[in-house]
Amino acid sequence: MREIKEVRIGSKWVGDDHPCYIVAEIGNNHNGELEIAKRLIEAAVECGADAVKVQKRDIDSLMTSELKNMPYEKYDSFGSTYGEHRQRLELSDESWRRLFNFAKKLGIDFYATPFDFKSADFLEELGVPCFKIASFDVTNLPLIDYVCKKGKPVILSTGMCTWEELDEAVDVIRRNGNDFVLLHCVSAYPHDNELSNLRMIQKLKERYRVPVGYSGHEKSGFVISLGARMMGACMIERHFTLDRTMKGPDHAASLEPKGLAELVRNIRKLEQAFGNGEKEILDIEMPIRLKMAKSIVTTRHIRAGEVIRREDLTVKCPGTGLKPKYIDALVGKVAKRDLPADTVVPPEALSW
Repeated sequence: MREIKEVRIGSKWVGDDHPCYIVAEIGNNHNGELEIAKRLIEAAVECGADAVKVQKRDIDSLMTSELKNMPYEKYDSFGSTYGEHRQRLELSDESWRRLFNFAKKLGIDFYATPFDFKSADFLEELGVPCFKIASFDVTNLPLIDYVCKKGKPVILSTGMCTWEELDEAVDVIRRNGNDFVLLHCVSAYPHDNELSNLRMIQKLKERYRVPVGYSGHEKSGFVISLGARMMGACMIERHFTLDRTMKGPDHAASLEPKGLAELVRNIRKLEQAFGNGEKEILDIEMPIRLKMAKSIVTTRHIRAGEVIRREDLTVKCPGTGLKPKYIDALVGKVAKRDLPADTVVPPEALSW
């Protein structure tokens, strides 16, 4: 199995040795309107996100006539049938081009999830740096294979599938030789915190030996996403909206700009605290160590020429002398100079 330690996505590297790659998942929260989409991208840039992600569907390629014509009279519906609803949420090809160039101008990575072959072709023509595969397409091996053959990195969400199904999807990606990132995901919008199962992040790393991130839809703001970063997620993807009360299927499970900005800010604070994993005494710790660590101290006045006994020694602050571990090594030695009572035994006493 080829181990993949890092993957290049647009302008950034994704992997354990790099800052977390934070994705503002616009999805369909633009409600089919270019201006809302542009405002979302501007807000994502202001929040400090590394990328924005959108979804691309060709309705006729994706759905049967029966599904398209299914009545869809829900509170968040944009049409009387499911097909009308989904079509209303799609951007025109020209809007996509303008949006891609808009994101490029603002310096933020822009990519998308293709739901069908035709959408994948369009995104390749557009010039996206990678492809995202949604959880419900883990079993759609023909689509995964088709996307992989375009030769770009793949990001695969891993919700609502079995190990066997995920193994099959990963095998398709590996056979094509693509770099890829896996995202732990719970495919419910939103879901309760106790369903988050963040230990899966490490399980995925161990099983597949690739970078692993987290696609979150939890109810409690961004706390679980911070936990995912602490558990080793090198990519965090969160749905993003201008207003969670807007009409549409994903707004309620999304972060607003204030929440996304807080998420980014707190992830960066966490990363500052990760350190290098090396055990060392910091300069800032030395004054406290010298004052509060323990040294070997005399219990009485020991005169030059006297044999040092165990009862002549104790352990006290400060930590400027011999470490307590040497106390037994001093017993039986002959003092070469006077040692006043209640004073730190000098280091050279070990060589007496």
